[in-house]
Amino acid sequence: MKKILLALTAVAAMTGSASAADLGARPYVKAPMAAPVANWTGFYIFGGAGGGLSNADQHVRDTLTGTPLTIDQRQGGSGWFGTVGLGYDWQFSGTWVAGVFADGQFGSIRATIQDPIFGITGSQKLEDSWAAGVRLGWLVAPNVLSYVNGGYSGAHFGQTNFQTLAGAPAGAHLNSYNRNGWFIGGGVENNLNIFGIQSPGWFMKTEYRSAFYNAKTQDELIDGTNLPTGNSIRANSWNQTISTSLVYRFNWTGPVVAKY
Repeated sequence: MKKILLALTAVAAMTGSASAADLGARPYVKAPMAAPVANWTGFYIFGGAGGGLSNADQHVRDTLTGTPLTIDQRQGGSGWFGTVGLGYDWQFSGTWVAGVFADGQFGSIRATIQDPIFGITGSQKLEDSWAAGVRLGWLVAPNVLSYVNGGYSGAHFGQTNFQTLAGAPAGAHLNSYNRNGWFIGGGVENNLNIFGIQSPGWFMKTEYRSAFYNAKTQDELIDGTNLPTGNSIRANSWNQTISTSLVYRFNWTGPVVAKY
């Protein structure tokens, strides 16, 4: 029995040695590469255009006493604008981007102003505005940023010239004025390396913004004399815009591979 066990052990040992000798060296396997991560930190400038809607809750007051003469009515309008701006972003925790920015808008977004007591109506134009704020975004892809933003805003509204319901000049107007408020919004920004075309540093962003401006009471004035008609109009302003802009990032290096 012992002789049989010894014989089997010897055969197993020789078989293992032969099998080990037949095996080649292990092939070299390269470690998997890390997912590409783009560098979004740095300064940028942008310019573009878009369209907007304007809404205002307004009522007529007695100029002398301030007593409301009508209830609030919502009036609206629409128009277009151009925009230019600049900003700075910081990328952190891999896929998060935070930044500060400032921009200006110029164009013609109009809203209706009415005095039903005198039977007159006019068009109030948002001529230009500015905004300064912050944004926070998440990289849905190395070259695509989805973000929300918010901050402080100011606007300049042009003079309103009233007409009668028949379309004739009414001989009264509201002076131009400035108003401050705040805004919230959001959008998507993406690199323009598409369809095999390389555009280092160039991006496109599409953004929605909603701006709210404080209410203001304005006296209706008689043309040529600036004397009050006896009525005033109190209105706030809510403007919604959608714009598309071309963006240039000064330090854009494209996707880079993280080192192990």
